[in-house]
Amino acid sequence: MSNSKYEYVWRLVIKLAMLEVLSSVGCVAKATDIEPRSYSNIPVGVNFLIAGYAYTRGSVSFPPPVPIKNGELGFHSAVLAYSRSMDIWGRSGKVDIILPAASISGNAEVLGEPRSRNILGIADPRARFYVNLFGAPALSMKDFAAYRQNVIVGASLAVTAPGGQYDPDKLINVGSNRWSFKPEIGVSKAWGPLIAEVAAGAYLFTDNSQPFQGGSQQQDPLYTMQGHLIYSFEKGIWGAFDVNYYTGGSTSTDGKTLDNRLESWRVGGTLALPVNRQHSIKLYGSTSIYSRIGSDFDIVGIAWQYRWGGGL
Repeated sequence: MSNSKYEYVWRLVIKLAMLEVLSSVGCVAKATDIEPRSYSNIPVGVNFLIAGYAYTRGSVSFPPPVPIKNGELGFHSAVLAYSRSMDIWGRSGKVDIILPAASISGNAEVLGEPRSRNILGIADPRARFYVNLFGAPALSMKDFAAYRQNVIVGASLAVTAPGGQYDPDKLINVGSNRWSFKPEIGVSKAWGPLIAEVAAGAYLFTDNSQPFQGGSQQQDPLYTMQGHLIYSFEKGIWGAFDVNYYTGGSTSTDGKTLDNRLESWRVGGTLALPVNRQHSIKLYGSTSIYSRIGSDFDIVGIAWQYRWGGGL
């Protein structure tokens, strides 16, 4: 084989390997959602405005014999969200509208030479709908003062639209160029100030009709579970120990199945600090304790929340 043909084959192998790994890494931001108190009761008619920032950084490894070493990715993400609690046939519910943006930077050694990529853009917008099916009646602010949680069973549906920055000629993008849906069911149980919460769901993806150097890309469902131990302190302060697990999400491009099934365990913590009756700050972080695909990420973030309405 001539040197030019040999180099072409190597570059094709490298691109396929990068697509295999990075398409999986692109799901990490979704799968690592760790949100304690998602299934809790809230007085009807309260509005929330949330602004947040998170930083994610980790290493990415590629399977041999692909000559890519020392791969690293960094994500700076910002989010602006609006949420409102509501009465849904006598049960408490909530709707979220989430507008994210992200900056992604990556670097690695390819065939012994350093390579890097930086990108900034709007990410895919998302909407979520929650309803508590049992144990959380819709209450006004006045009636909510007498409410004491026992067991809550709730369900939610998140829909992500392909509205983010996407260029099919680039391997790394902020947007995903497809729809995704995440149905989930959650259970919350309180013992005084201590609450245990578990939730299980799955991300379902439509096809990406314009993947990098391909005709069509499919992805299997990505199954997720999360658990939280939440403790409420005095003056509205609460903290949580968080656990997150996800598995699945293998991709195929033009009928070629890639061996990139995700599987990961993460642990983390959340701390909420009220500033006054309307403002609060939330700090959170998580780290990977096991990852099958070789993407080992740490996440730290902060969010500010302003609430109004509902008799506050």
